Amino acid sequence: MGADLKTRTRAARLGVDLDRASPRDSLIAWSTGIALMLFAFFLRVWRLGQPREFEFDETYYAKDAWSLLHHGYVPKVVDDANELILGGQATGIWKDEPSMVVHPEFGKWMIAAGEHFFGMTPFGWRIASAVAGSLMVLVMFRLLMRLTGSLMLGVFGALLLTFDGMHLVLSRLALLDIFLAFWLLCAVAALVADRDWTRRKMALASHDGAWGPLRGLWFRPWRLAAGICFGLAIATKWSAAYPLAAFGLMVWLWDAGARRRLGVRTAVLRSALVDAVPAFVHLVVVAGLVYVATWSGWLLHADKYEEHLSSTQYTGFVEEGPDCKHVSDDDARWPTATEPDASGLGELGQSLRSLWYYHQDLYTFHTHYLNCSEHTYQSDPRGWLLLNRPVGVNVENDIEPGDQGCEAAAGSTCLRQVLLLGTPVLWWGGALALAAAAVLWIGRRDWRYGLAVVGAITMWWPWELNDTRPIFSFYASAILPFLIIALTLVAGLLLGRGREPSSRRTLGTIVAGSFLVLVALNFAWFWPIYTNELLTRTEWLDRIWFKRWI
Repeated sequence: MGADLKTRTRAARLGVDLDRASPRDSLIAWSTGIALMLFAFFLRVWRLGQPREFEFDETYYAKDAWSLLHHGYVPKVVDDANELILGGQATGIWKDEPSMVVHPEFGKWMIAAGEHFFGMTPFGWRIASAVAGSLMVLVMFRLLMRLTGSLMLGVFGALLLTFDGMHLVLSRLALLDIFLAFWLLCAVAALVADRDWTRRKMALASHDGAWGPLRGLWFRPWRLAAGICFGLAIATKWSAAYPLAAFGLMVWLWDAGARRRLGVRTAVLRSALVDAVPAFVHLVVVAGLVYVATWSGWLLHADKYEEHLSSTQYTGFVEEGPDCKHVSDDDARWPTATEPDASGLGELGQSLRSLWYYHQDLYTFHTHYLNCSEHTYQSDPRGWLLLNRPVGVNVENDIEPGDQGCEAAAGSTCLRQVLLLGTPVLWWGGALALAAAAVLWIGRRDWRYGLAVVGAITMWWPWELNDTRPIFSFYASAILPFLIIALTLVAGLLLGRGREPSSRRTLGTIVAGSFLVLVALNFAWFWPIYTNELLTRTEWLDRIWFKRWI
């Protein structure tokens, strides 16, 4: 009885309820989450193959994905490849020489999965994005259920994600950003699950002297899952390395806080050894191994890259003067390009060194080569949460009356557009909620608000530091999940902790419910310019609220 009492005391200190089953594990919770996911999928797959053309950077990623699927690496294509592909030809348009692709490969492998099942068609290269975007709704629901313990708040946040225009459009395009956001959200959800798992283990484990519970805590399955997800996120876009670093520090502090609650002195220092070191292995080392593994196709064809790309426009790159003159040293080559071919493990080492030199070229491209470039739709990261400059990924102008069902007045025309724009009510409300979360994190010392703030900052701040090159507002799509976490937590604060009817809970329900309805109506209003629907020019202008949106 004494041991049981000690266990319950530790559980109480850690906020763990050993008796009550979690509501998130109920059949109702799982059924609700799956229903939300299927609803989101329906919206994202509706007329997914339209328009039947390459939209924005699909022209790169769709072809890269098909190349990886059929060649194992990305070769160059003939000049009229787009026209041939849209005409139904998917063979005989690739050359033998590899192409200089400037993003990691895993996101393109995900696009390739859709192309494998549905062919080299617009639907084929977009379906993986629709699946990933829909799965995000389920992951968001499960994460919010874990954070709040409320089915209603889980539905609230999942519907917010479902009704965001930027998320919808990215779920209907063969771009990389939806996969980055998906794997990043999965990683964060796994870390939160690990936090619960660890505290329950600590409550049940024996107390090992001055260090606190140790047994059974060296291997943490949820933390391993997070490391894998972070690796896949970085293997989609490098920007995921920043939240990996930030959340890696957070999980150490979470563990240290748990040990402090159990009476461990100098808990932060002791946790650095018994928690932070294993966490580094689970997260950073595992993420690194996963990242390298996603380059397997490249490594198997390293000889082609050494032959054709070891001396490129980026190798030996120098940037001179205020006019950003680009200078390349024609004699600069990867050392591996002139080495005799190795064999066995030596060949693997040689290929890995070539991959390292290739990464140096990619880093030069991203940090220097684009600094003097400009793009019509580039935007300042400081205005992303306010939707300062959306991206037009496709437009068909000047559709005459009578053509395609256009019913414009005489002297006017119709148009179709796909605009990468978040749902304004959601993003503007999310910006306010994020500011509130920062205050509440400090004022209430509630780690959940910190989750939202740290996630948003780490996916925004790096772009603010590198805004000398063209960058686009849809990069903020990886911030969106953290805005929704902030919104949901603030909604939960308005509702209060009690489940019994009260004036506060009634008022909170009205406010949160009204916000969700406004988001849904706002989403419906912009639906035509998210999905390439036919609009008269007057109808289109009614949806372009600011000149910067044109």
